[in-house]
Amino acid sequence: MKRTLSLVLALVMMLGLVFTPSFSVAAEDKPFEGQTLRLAGLDGGYGTDGWKAVIKGFEDMTGATVEATFEKKIYDVIRPEIQAGNAPDIIYNSIGQETGLTETMIKEEMLLDLTDVLDMQVPGEEKAVKDKLIAGFTDTAMTNPYGDGKTYLAPLFYSPTGLFYNKALFGKDGKYELPATMEDFLALGESAKEDGIALFTYPTAGYMDSFIPSLLNEVGGPELYSKLMSYDVDAWKEEVTPMFETLGKILTYIHPSTVANANGDAFTQNQLYIMTNEALFMPNGTWVVDEMSDAKDQAAEGFEWGFMPLPSMEKDGDRYAFTFFEQAFVSKDTEVPELAKTFIAYLYSDEATKAFIENKGGVQPILGAEEFLKDEDQKLFYSIYEDGAKAAMGGFQSVENSVEGVSVTDALYQAVDSVANGELSVEDWQAGVVDAVQQIADANSEGE
Repeated sequence: MKRTLSLVLALVMMLGLVFTPSFSVAAEDKPFEGQTLRLAGLDGGYGTDGWKAVIKGFEDMTGATVEATFEKKIYDVIRPEIQAGNAPDIIYNSIGQETGLTETMIKEEMLLDLTDVLDMQVPGEEKAVKDKLIAGFTDTAMTNPYGDGKTYLAPLFYSPTGLFYNKALFGKDGKYELPATMEDFLALGESAKEDGIALFTYPTAGYMDSFIPSLLNEVGGPELYSKLMSYDVDAWKEEVTPMFETLGKILTYIHPSTVANANGDAFTQNQLYIMTNEALFMPNGTWVVDEMSDAKDQAAEGFEWGFMPLPSMEKDGDRYAFTFFEQAFVSKDTEVPELAKTFIAYLYSDEATKAFIENKGGVQPILGAEEFLKDEDQKLFYSIYEDGAKAAMGGFQSVENSVEGVSVTDALYQAVDSVANGELSVEDWQAGVVDAVQQIADANSEGE
């Protein structure tokens, strides 16, 4: 009996030795066990179900606890915490919100440098974050607000824009070939004119805030675009004339009713022109399909949405498609910086991307995200960068001093209506933009 008992005890000890390492590995797999991350975000158009699914996945993987707060007016909820020096660890609130929360925190230098997150391995995967992100998303003033080459805001939920058209009119089954260059584009305008079809239309002049940035990038690439968005007067005066001239030529082929309909009440009529074959191309975003779903019975026979980047300025030149995207950032004074950075990295995982999509959240700006989409139109739209187009993004830098009555965006985008109806020449249009840029630049250069 003693011998049997000894054997049993020896066996138990051996089993203990065998299984101990596995428990150790399990603990190492959850290095944030017991830590808490506070996340605050805007309850916006994507809702919060996607976030809830992603948070659960992150908690299960890391052992951390995520305390999340999502509100329609998140600024009002977290402002007291921020003022008290107790800001949430991560804030999901994009640049451009009415409250200016993110811009204020940028100005006050309250954001943690996230540059090293790009080199981090995506949790649960073998790739680094930088190898999953679509090129260009961390090379914009919206993610690198200080112009120091460092990333402070993480890009989230992108919506590509481009030129929409009717597939039935192009390719082997249609009458026309898709234009690859602006020369082709303008030549197509002449051919379509003979058929009684306009080359171009736009919902409202405001929608040119996707078309023009793409064209500016095609003229001079991201370097020039960055200068333009930083109110470089000489760049606006001397380097982008080809953009104004090219768009001026395109507008000579615009649908004659575009400007009359380019308002909040009638803009869908301009969008309908693509569906009824009265115009060939229109700048817009992925939302237009749902927006026009009730007009399918008015569409031409065989109509099917097509989508492409802008034609290049020259043969074999770069083609761009502007994208809108949202951002999240980490508070500089967070007490759990590594946990916060790991959560940011996890947002680019296939697991998180799929969870967002399946819960009607946004689409993450990672390569291959379209594989998780089920709607064929959405797959087409979100594969635009997989097919060789480059992403243009970002807008004018925020400035400390505005000038009453001066708006660069109005001078650049809203003035398109006046150019289209012949009230404003292309030369005067460019001069008006230069003047607006000069005034903003002067107002913010004092003391430099």
